[in-house]
Amino acid sequence: MRYYTQLTQAERYGIYSLLKISLTQSKIAKVIGVHKSTISRELKRNTGKGGYCPQYQF
Repeated sequence: MRYYTQLTQAERYGIYSLLKISLTQSKIAKVIGVHKSTISRELKRNTGKGGYCPQYQF
């Protein structure tokens, strides 16, 4: 059985950096080492008017 783990702050900043160089969600997931749905959910939760913010944690 797999257990739930949250993304670390370093992973969130990694997502932010990779988005800035226009990588797709699938490629970001491979680089970070998580499932692509994790990236999708993270972006959905933490993207506002100004774009993705790695500091938001709801």
